[in-house]
Amino acid sequence: MKPTVLIFPAIDDLNQAAAAFYVQTAKEAVAHHGRFLTALAGGSTPQPLYRLLSQPPYADQAPWAHTHVFWGDERLVPPDDPESSYGMTAALLLNHVPIPAANIYRARGETGAAVAAADYAQKLAQAARTPSPWPRFDLLLLGMGHDGHTASLFPGPITALEQDEPVIAVTAQYDGRPAQRITFTPLVINEAHHILLLVTGAQKARALHAVLEGPPDPETWPAQRIRPRDGRITWLVDEAAAAQLTA
Repeated sequence: MKPTVLIFPAIDDLNQAAAAFYVQTAKEAVAHHGRFLTALAGGSTPQPLYRLLSQPPYADQAPWAHTHVFWGDERLVPPDDPESSYGMTAALLLNHVPIPAANIYRARGETGAAVAAADYAQKLAQAARTPSPWPRFDLLLLGMGHDGHTASLFPGPITALEQDEPVIAVTAQYDGRPAQRITFTPLVINEAHHILLLVTGAQKARALHAVLEGPPDPETWPAQRIRPRDGRITWLVDEAAAAQLTA
């Protein structure tokens, strides 16, 4: 299915649209099959969204009691480390809404790469309602870096593990520093019912143009690996990030 690209003049408008989309998708999922299974993103881009969701009116509308939360990727750090995506999300959102603790599936980044990846793959299998080794997420939230990476899928060769395993450990250089992480692979991401990608800032304009309008080159632009098998993908972008788009 062709991606939907929505361009907003202001970041505040983008985040309001994302919050409304999130709550509406959650309500529909619970009405359809009794729970809302979501995977959140780390980084700075979704932080305003998490603040919105933690407050009225969105906090009063979302079906938190039936919400189950994963993360699309996580840094290999303890949960109280400033780099932890779980820690950031807990501080901004999870600690302020009534999600049952049993419904929060934190990656154990403090255990090391191999153990954390295996443990998270097991958590995925436990959340699946079919014989599949992973569930089908109702909404999977992603961002994109200026290099075109998404989740922790970085530029470079697509490995056999990425094509075979639901969760993998990743070692890469990002912004001049090593990135030690685990990440969902496209096997999991592309099964989602809805994928919501948030992209803001002029520094991402070149990557956004390449991903959406350039020739296929998923090793250079990893966000091109996100192609839902039987779901929808929606890009919410601000005008600065959309500056090089032609369509």
